[in-house]
Amino acid sequence: MKGFRDFLVRGNLLELAVAFIMGAAFSDVVKAFTGIIMGIISKIFGGDPNFNNVTIAGVNVGQFITALIAFVLIGTVLYWCIVKPLAAVRARFQKQEEPPATELDVLTEIRDLLSKQH
Repeated sequence: MKGFRDFLVRGNLLELAVAFIMGAAFSDVVKAFTGIIMGIISKIFGGDPNFNNVTIAGVNVGQFITALIAFVLIGTVLYWCIVKPLAAVRARFQKQEEPPATELDVLTEIRDLLSKQH
């Protein structure tokens, strides 16, 4: 029983659950934004933004086109609204790591320490 409890309260599982819930909630926002963009596309090209009835050489490719446009729009929203701002925040608050000391740096430090002792 203890192992199961540890599994449930482990940080990674809780973070995953929160991420899943936030992703589901954000999904509605992205779908609404996609609807707005598809509406704009329909105004520009005239007609329905749903391409489900498009055929090429007798093959219905419309559902694929609609799904592809939605996928690209969702990816764009996620990149510009989540990935890019998060990367900027991480870059701002992340500690600057010093490069590892080279052999010359270590030898210089040893020389300076030896010279102080004499």
